[in-house]
Amino acid sequence: QVQFVESGGGLVQNVGSLRLSCATSGSTFSMNAIGWYRQSPVKQRESVAVISRTGATNYADSVKGRFTVSRDNAKNTVYLQMNSLKPEDTAVYYCNTAPFFPFLRLPRSDYWGQGTQVTVSS
Repeated sequence: QVQFVESGGGLVQNVGSLRLSCATSGSTFSMNAIGWYRQSPVKQRESVAVISRTGATNYADSVKGRFTVSRDNAKNTVYLQMNSLKPEDTAVYYCNTAPFFPFLRLPRSDYWGQGTQVTVSS
């Protein structure tokens, strides 16, 4: 089973930038599509960006052009570069597998890491 540890969140001002990291363990990381997901107190968990094992990507319309997902299979790590952040991007961000790639659907997983909090002030 692949495990995930998210980091890199914090407090940033409107139109600021952050880079999130997702460190993974498990021998099958390089074989899996991986996704970034987020959840806020006012919205259900949603898919933000997904990346295939070969680097193809797909993004939610709300972040397209602002967020960039990438991966380093040698380091078992996935990144999310977030630019031009908006207050509505405030949420806890998680990574997990993306078994429905390229579709932006939540995985049927009972296991989620603790996530990393991103707060964007207006």
